[in-house]
Amino acid sequence: MTRVFGSAEEIRAALGEDIGPTEWFTVDQERINAFAEATGDRQWIHTDPERAANGPFGSTIAHGFLTLSLIPFFSAQLVRLDFGSARINYGLGKVRFPSPVPVGSRLRARATFAEAKDSAAGVTVTTRYTVELEGAAKPACVAETLVVVAG
Repeated sequence: MTRVFGSAEEIRAALGEDIGPTEWFTVDQERINAFAEATGDRQWIHTDPERAANGPFGSTIAHGFLTLSLIPFFSAQLVRLDFGSARINYGLGKVRFPSPVPVGSRLRARATFAEAKDSAAGVTVTTRYTVELEGAAKPACVAETLVVVAG
């Protein structure tokens, strides 16, 4: 269920709380191929199932950046910010890909607000996302996003 925040103060009150998880999402070969086409990253480990079957993971795997790019999809399931006039992607903090994502895997995410800092443009919200890989000991992706909620 999406958690709604009506102000920066409500985000600050929730700093450190675990939000989530989302529903599971399956990463299929069609999505991997579409990402390869969109980015030009057509490395065989992602796009050649025959060759990848004999590779280090036994199948194709999702691009790390594909997994990272799912964060907005997951975020919309986790939180809604009902204040400010716009949300502006300001960048990323630490990003890691501890586990590969084999084709057909299921992912879900959790979020934690780490900081809500006032600025001239509004409030910069730092959110830590953990993208979980079903059945894996380590997550598929851990990343900090920075979003400016403009006043």
